[in-house]
Amino acid sequence: MNEAQTSAAPVSNSTAKVVYILYIIGIFFGITGLIGVIMAYVNKSDSPDWLASHYQFQIRTFWIGFLYLFIGSLLSLVVIGWFIILFWVVWLVIRCIKGMKSLDANQPHPDPTTWMF
Repeated sequence: MNEAQTSAAPVSNSTAKVVYILYIIGIFFGITGLIGVIMAYVNKSDSPDWLASHYQFQIRTFWIGFLYLFIGSLLSLVVIGWFIILFWVVWLVIRCIKGMKSLDANQPHPDPTTWMF
């Protein structure tokens, strides 16, 4: 191998995958979601564009999920709040699985600014 081949090493997407996993674990242990969003903020600026789209998606997932969870918690005094929290769990799992699927294919996230899935 010559020098040009060794310097163009493939970019590792393992940190982004860890963030997705931390979000899923965050359903049970909330602090891991906070750790995940911090990791996404730290790594977003110095990653290639395709990987930065995943970090952007993860950051939005955290804040939109926080909003859903906050509203669900407020409304948990009435039955509708529990349905919002259940929706948040399903929404989070689907977003993380879809994100990991495109991450494993080394592709940018198809729509990092979406509110849904």
